[in-house]
Amino acid sequence: MASYLVTGGSGFLGTLLVGRLLADGHTVTSLDLLPTSLANPRLDAVVGDIRDRACLDAIFARGVPDAVFHCAALLAHGSIPDSELDSHNVLGTQVLAEACADAGVGKIVYTSSNCLWGHGFDAPVSEDIAPEPCEHYGMTKWEGEKILACLGNRIESVSIRCPTIIDEGRLGLLAILFEFIADGNRIPLVGDGSNRYQFIYAADLIEAMLRAAHCEGSHVFGIGSDDVPSMAGAFQHVIDGSASRSRLLRLPKWPMITAMKLAHRLRLSPLGPYHYRMIASSFVFDTSAIKRTLGWQPTLTNGEMLLKAYRYYHLNRQEIGARENVSAHSQAAKMGVIRVLKWLA
Repeated sequence: MASYLVTGGSGFLGTLLVGRLLADGHTVTSLDLLPTSLANPRLDAVVGDIRDRACLDAIFARGVPDAVFHCAALLAHGSIPDSELDSHNVLGTQVLAEACADAGVGKIVYTSSNCLWGHGFDAPVSEDIAPEPCEHYGMTKWEGEKILACLGNRIESVSIRCPTIIDEGRLGLLAILFEFIADGNRIPLVGDGSNRYQFIYAADLIEAMLRAAHCEGSHVFGIGSDDVPSMAGAFQHVIDGSASRSRLLRLPKWPMITAMKLAHRLRLSPLGPYHYRMIASSFVFDTSAIKRTLGWQPTLTNGEMLLKAYRYYHLNRQEIGARENVSAHSQAAKMGVIRVLKWLA
């Protein structure tokens, strides 16, 4: 059995990862600004900050982990200042990476993002396509990758560029879609819904992360599901599987994007520049490199994982609405002006 440190261990992905590691019999230290919901004699749950070098040194003084899974990140939800994103996501990664290198940690597995780009692609996106973030969150994730690359002579790292991570309990902006479906509202599509946008099932991502922790060398990988359907097809799969009265509502692309931009500028919508740039675009990672190097394969399609997440929401809707002091992905995002669209639909 091995020992691991998970940053962001109380978040949506971090909690699932910690649970998997404990189930496999490993010893885990979780580091997060929020307390964990898990309890296990092999879990050391530290409420602390990745920017606090003394906290990190104290953790490593108790034992150097076999690998560090760096899941901690401040998300660009609401009106979070760019300086805060820089502090948590860039400075935090720098402090963590240097502490790991000084302690002799063998590997950092870093959850990066498809937000490294702010436009769609007609073909699958490979690892050699240069990032072009359109908003500050994506810029901070790109800076995190560069920090790890600069320390490559002292510590190995694997950066996994993740699209939207989905599983039971994943909420955030998805909760808006789920509320529309649960209430039988029409589901707005910006454009005809023919664009293909890839997701990743959390359990599949975690399997890749575990394999990455023990592979040779440093790598950057894109990850995602196979057989990516159109967005209309993925949403229809959830509607059909939930026996909802909802129907798809196709809206004209450019007037809707213009309205989304205006709502963002007026701070009336939870959707930012990345969302309104990508909502009618196609983005699919070429996953041949991670499959070849790690021997990894995804298990669920977009529609299957969305339906799984929706069923969790439907069963726990009342409790979800009362949640406080949980990570952004574990609570429902506020609709803002989208509630008007729901009423009209």
